[in-house]
Amino acid sequence: MNKPDFSFETAAHARGYAQIAGVDEVGRGPLAGPVTAAAVILDPNAIPDGLNDSKKLSAKKREALCAYLMEHAIVSIAHASVEEIDDINILRASHLAMERAIAGLSSAPDLALID
Repeated sequence: MNKPDFSFETAAHARGYAQIAGVDEVGRGPLAGPVTAAAVILDPNAIPDGLNDSKKLSAKKREALCAYLMEHAIVSIAHASVEEIDDINILRASHLAMERAIAGLSSAPDLALID
């Protein structure tokens, strides 16, 4: 129904990459607070409906998808602090949070697709 098309993953698999992580951050827009990033390795055979665009989902559906992903995917969530943002700037802090999220995965990815 409303699922990602996996075109990037399909192309990466064709080039020999097996474990592919998707990485994204939140918190770059607000005026205060940490920046947070998540890295997720999905099972292509267990993609739930509605995963394609969280902004189009109700809070209830987002919560249900979160619970599903925490149970059926490899997930890591990491942060960069306000102090780190002040010290190295928001862009670098976003990258740092992403690096930490990737490093925190229980299974190392062969490739990271970063939004």
